[in-house]
Amino acid sequence: MAQPPRDTQVRRRILVADDEPHIRRVLETLLDSSGFDVDMVCDGAEALQRLQDASLRYDLVLTDLMMPERDGLDVLSGLAELEHRRGLPVVVLTAKGQDADRARAVALGAADFLTKPFSPKKLLGRILQILGDET
Repeated sequence: MAQPPRDTQVRRRILVADDEPHIRRVLETLLDSSGFDVDMVCDGAEALQRLQDASLRYDLVLTDLMMPERDGLDVLSGLAELEHRRGLPVVVLTAKGQDADRARAVALGAADFLTKPFSPKKLLGRILQILGDET
């Protein structure tokens, strides 16, 4: 089974963008109990606002595709324009799982594309793998 991040001095920080309150609660509980600091936002516009702030450190972004204001594809596009966020991995977690959506997200730089409903254990394992924390 995947282990939480090894470095307990500096917890990894994940930005979660999802407009569904129950999904945010599940993700916050899962990630916090797995040793991550979590910042939650409910739309893509707020996610991009946080990502533009160079003083905020993020190790990974977890975003839904369908959100008000700006969607997950907008987050991926906007992120590509931010020099200080180069290489920041993004995992798309969405109920919209058509092949065209997956292809577009990957083309915009998504590290992975997972569909809802999701297995929390699989999601955590994938996050740890992307961050290089899987043992």
